[in-house]
Amino acid sequence: MSLPMVAVPPSVPPSLTRRLGVLDAVVIGLGSMIGAGVFAAFAPAAAAAGSGLLIGLAIAAVVAYCNATSSARLAALYPQSGGAYVYGRARLGDFWGYLAGWGFVVGKTASCAAMALTFASYVAPNQIRLVGVLAVLVLTAVNYRGIQKAAWLTRLIVVLTLLTLAVVVIAALAGGHADVGHVTPFPGAGVRGLLQAAGLLFFAFAGYARIATLGEEVRDPARTIPRAIPIALGIALAVYALVALCALLAAGPAGLAASTAPLRAVVEEGTLHRLAPAVQIGAAIAALGSLLALILGASRTAFAMARDHHLPGLLATVHPRHGAPHRAELVVGAVAAILVASIDLRGAIGFSSFTVLTYYAITNASALTLTPDENRPPRWLPLLGLTGCITLAFSLPLASILSGASVLLLGALLWTGHRRATVRRTT
Repeated sequence: MSLPMVAVPPSVPPSLTRRLGVLDAVVIGLGSMIGAGVFAAFAPAAAAAGSGLLIGLAIAAVVAYCNATSSARLAALYPQSGGAYVYGRARLGDFWGYLAGWGFVVGKTASCAAMALTFASYVAPNQIRLVGVLAVLVLTAVNYRGIQKAAWLTRLIVVLTLLTLAVVVIAALAGGHADVGHVTPFPGAGVRGLLQAAGLLFFAFAGYARIATLGEEVRDPARTIPRAIPIALGIALAVYALVALCALLAAGPAGLAASTAPLRAVVEEGTLHRLAPAVQIGAAIAALGSLLALILGASRTAFAMARDHHLPGLLATVHPRHGAPHRAELVVGAVAAILVASIDLRGAIGFSSFTVLTYYAITNASALTLTPDENRPPRWLPLLGLTGCITLAFSLPLASILSGASVLLLGALLWTGHRRATVRRTT
């Protein structure tokens, strides 16, 4: 005899289970930041700023710190899936929250495609599109089975990535080609080049957003999120700075800019070139880690927007067994797989940077409205973050600005149309 099913009242919105601690949250952020930046963003940043990419890295880190602080304070107050989508709605109004969520979902779905292409370019350069699509489908299936399995896999990937980067640093310094002359002239670029490099490298730091977008799945969010975000950001910055300096000393900015696999090129330049295959494998693993975290973040924001009727309601469901927003994950994975077949890697980085910088501009604007009783950060900090986001966004390549602005405009038009339709139905 089967037991009767207990129906959930329709007035109760679906929610996610709180399973993640500080370590899990830090690892998920690192899995996104380290995999994305080290293996994908150094080449276009070196092309924009030469050895000045070190200055660009510092600028990106300052803006990221401001964003991280604003995100942490807001996430502690609003521990729900969605990140700036939730903060913008609560502090600035429905439209700004929607625009933040739209920019995040679209930009991070493009980032999923970029990371899948990065993975495929290392493991199967002759079958990039096919292997990239397969990578998206496999990791979407991993996420589908629940957040605990995804966090465990991300932890393993982060450890392997850090070991790979240790190999790069050793090979760069001990390979016989490290030369201070490779970083001269310094910085080697004007202000626009430095800002453009910072905007492209910001793509790497944006991984801590995954911690905030998982706000509904962490234990004790008021304590966990403010601790996890700065820890993950600090570790990532230290890793980036060390690897960037060693890479410039070994290969120079021209060598980095000319390669689609810049860290492999660093190792191949020296006497320890036999380690290049290990770097190749490690880079592929890191790209998978970043892809895993990106699917997590984009799907959680899509889930939150659908729950509030800003995206189709069928995305606002939680799997009864695995506890994951399975339909949102499937849609994000499907769109990312389609993009893999048509998107350009460097263009995807710029496009994603523009939309995500918009997302964080809204985060900082939301933090400016906090009161002292709400643990408000010093006002200069979100103001600096807001100014930095706008400046970096409009310093990106023109194609990235135009494509990003066009997608944001499309999102605004869709919101307006939905709003008018809702008003008509209620009058």
